[in-house]
Amino acid sequence: QVQLVESGGGLVQPGGSLRVSCAASGSIFGIDVMGWFRQAPGKQRELVATITYRGSANYADSVRGRFTISRDNAKNMVYLQMNSLKPEDTAVYYCTLHQRGMDYWGKGTLVTVSS
Repeated sequence: QVQLVESGGGLVQPGGSLRVSCAASGSIFGIDVMGWFRQAPGKQRELVATITYRGSANYADSVRGRFTISRDNAKNMVYLQMNSLKPEDTAVYYCTLHQRGMDYWGKGTLVTVSS
């Protein structure tokens, strides 16, 4: 089994920055893709960003230019640096990992953007 634990969520003012982290542990055999999704109240879960083992990143249009995804393969960690945050970025952010045809999810960390 694979466990994913997110951290770093919290309350931030509009225009501020926050970094969320995700640690993967358990049966790690070579992770293909790691990423972040988010789910705002009353909305469906949506893709935020993904990153391959080699570091190729993909972003949702709504966050491109403001968010940066990165990973540390040696530590099995993935990060999401969020800048110029907007109230509409408020959501529970979920870490995800794709390995050997299987998808794994963390329990999420809440990010609230409000003054």
